[in-house]
Amino acid sequence: MALSTKELTTLLTLLSEDNVNHFNCTLEAIKGAFYRNFTRQDHFRVGTALTVLLQERDLLPQPAQRVAAIFLILELYHSEPVSSNPFAAFLAELLKPNIQDERTAVGLPCGHHLSPAEIYFIAELIQPSAPRDILLKKVPAHIAATDVVSLEAPKVDLLLATLLEKHGELPLTSTVGTSCLLSDPEPEIDSLTAHQSVTQIAETLLCTTTDSSVETPFEPGFVRPPPPLHKVEDEVTWLNPAGGQFDIKWDTAMCSPSSHQGGSGGSHLQNSELLELVGKAYKESLSIQQQQALKAKIDADPQFVHRIELTPDKLAALVENNPLIAIEALLCLLHSSQISEYLTALVNMNMSLHSMEVVNRLTTAADLPPEFIHLYISNCIQTCHKTKDKFMQSRLVRLVCVFLQSLIRNRLINVQDLFIEIETFCLDFNKIKEATALYKLIKTVVSGE
Repeated sequence: MALSTKELTTLLTLLSEDNVNHFNCTLEAIKGAFYRNFTRQDHFRVGTALTVLLQERDLLPQPAQRVAAIFLILELYHSEPVSSNPFAAFLAELLKPNIQDERTAVGLPCGHHLSPAEIYFIAELIQPSAPRDILLKKVPAHIAATDVVSLEAPKVDLLLATLLEKHGELPLTSTVGTSCLLSDPEPEIDSLTAHQSVTQIAETLLCTTTDSSVETPFEPGFVRPPPPLHKVEDEVTWLNPAGGQFDIKWDTAMCSPSSHQGGSGGSHLQNSELLELVGKAYKESLSIQQQQALKAKIDADPQFVHRIELTPDKLAALVENNPLIAIEALLCLLHSSQISEYLTALVNMNMSLHSMEVVNRLTTAADLPPEFIHLYISNCIQTCHKTKDKFMQSRLVRLVCVFLQSLIRNRLINVQDLFIEIETFCLDFNKIKEATALYKLIKTVVSGE
């Protein structure tokens, strides 16, 4: 659960005063830098570290730093409902009003740690109807300095209900412990010394090898009475078996040809062998029998896709080496909450015959978001224009033209939405026969013939 020193340094650099106060450091820039340095498997560890940093003002003294940290906590799981965020209960504590009583969790952040501008910013991000594109263009320093007195105060009760819909309140053990974080008694010290001090404290808290490094170490222990001893009677007779008759059974399948070799034996592969095939599929093309075996397994057990470790980062390799397997896997993932990440990876990968085949099959088999298809088409057109090699450019143009004709003839795209872009593409490459045929086709469709 702990962060490495390198990961912590990267995180603190993202949240440093110089970075978050820079006029070019928008939330979108912070998001991009974060995803370049951390993978999806790191999200929970990083989120836990951010909650520790937010628990004490001395670790993130500037409002702009706290704004950036809160944004990252919400960004980690932005593709899911906010109530599914594992740090939803922590965010609820941030939004609670400054009420000090015996139930207040010692050492946990309360409303008095955050300014009205910061609380308003959290409320904006949590709302489902929030203008996300506009928020991402803002700079943390400007958000922290926003005057929200004249703005409509957020309905904190509704926001708390949204956050705690699934998680509920923080566990009771968090309310009876003493925090291991104490405020700095000498805040008036040199900034360089302060930076070194914060880094050292953060390393002590977050870079140790024990899982409890991010928890308060002063919680009372649970009193658990020891269980009664179990009377040993007949339960361990297998240790010294006595009597019984044993017959030798010959394995008739022993030394038979492996199911990997040809024939229909591929359909009888074990799960372990299928998982080995998947690992091989990311690196090289499989034989027809091996592809059929994997396809049959996915058709029979769609949940098998969740065990093959197909991440958006690996999708490009699978598409290029084994497009048939990629198509079957994506069809099973169409209704998952992460499908938008896979579609984004498909749009951003290098254009090729295999990627077009995958997109064509997906659009035929399911209703994909129109914006995804439009982005992919635009990416293909831009790739053709950017290719300098004339032979390769002509080949790519022909592929794109045939691909677009297939989409148009199957009525999978609305030509009106992309007419100008496709028309310009056809005119730019009018010396290629397929581009001329595509131009005539879109003209025919637009004229209604």
